[in-house]
Amino acid sequence: MDNENDKKLLEVKDLKVSFFTPAGEVKAVGGISYELEKGEVMGIVGESGSGKSVEAYSIMGLLQSPGKVIGGSITFEGEDVLSFNKDQMTDFRGNKVAMIFQNPMTCLNPVYTIGNQLVEALQAHNKDISNEDAKKRAMEMLEFVGINNVEKRMSQYPHEFSGGMRQRVMIAMGLICSPKLLIADEPTTALDVTIQAQILELMKSIQKKTGMGIIFITHNLGVVAEICDKVSVMYAGRIVEQGPVDDIFYKPAHPYTLGLLRSMPRVDADSYERLVPIEGTPVDMLNPPDGCPFAPRCESCMQVCLKKMPPYVEVGEKHRSACWLRVKDQMDKKEEQ
Repeated sequence: MDNENDKKLLEVKDLKVSFFTPAGEVKAVGGISYELEKGEVMGIVGESGSGKSVEAYSIMGLLQSPGKVIGGSITFEGEDVLSFNKDQMTDFRGNKVAMIFQNPMTCLNPVYTIGNQLVEALQAHNKDISNEDAKKRAMEMLEFVGINNVEKRMSQYPHEFSGGMRQRVMIAMGLICSPKLLIADEPTTALDVTIQAQILELMKSIQKKTGMGIIFITHNLGVVAEICDKVSVMYAGRIVEQGPVDDIFYKPAHPYTLGLLRSMPRVDADSYERLVPIEGTPVDMLNPPDGCPFAPRCESCMQVCLKKMPPYVEVGEKHRSACWLRVKDQMDKKEEQ
């Protein structure tokens, strides 16, 4: 059994997270499961409000009140994360798992130098390290993420860095304690396209060098194609499709995934092909529907879709989709046999 635990870096089972607001219970994450092997990169894709970030904050123990994990389990290398006390959580955060956020400016303190903040991040998790060693390690990390002239940079303040450089600093801060898992919450959204590409390149090369696992949260499928091994597509707090990155792109098995792909510009598309938006509006999470959350916006919606949540159907190797159409396909296949 131990070997099994050695293998899985992270296992999330039937995780449910709700926000208890004056208006009622918002079911932000409605029972999601996935696993991540060591050194694997998984993309979590979905539009705003689909629960992608809430799920990541749950792993990090950073859920703000009134948010609460109300069910399921999070296991990291065989340890139950949800049962950690405050000290264990502090040790876990930074030493084993680190997170990079969307907007570096809100995470960097404007009145402290970059060097000061990196050293502090390291000393918070490694009490025995001397100032001298911490500085050296901070400079090594800045070099590692592609920042030049590090001695000068260490004594500068966040406003003296460009957006892309600040994001590099945030990556350096995330990596300074050599975590086994990095959670990147839309780390390229606030950057322009050329800088986005550079940050993605950087993350790919870091992953190769360090062999850590990455969970990459984004609403941009193009980013996923670039960096991920496998993808979980989230909609209204549920994972509607999961599979290897090639399957998701070339054999999407859920109407929502198909909708995301059709609404994304493609280099190989004919010039007259129009982008197709997904009609309708996202689900009201205070009153989620009984059936498939995507049903009201789905072109192929059937009666059963509105009444019952579809089960997961295996549509390929490690590729599954929660869609009644796939259930129907399987039943049709069985009848043919």
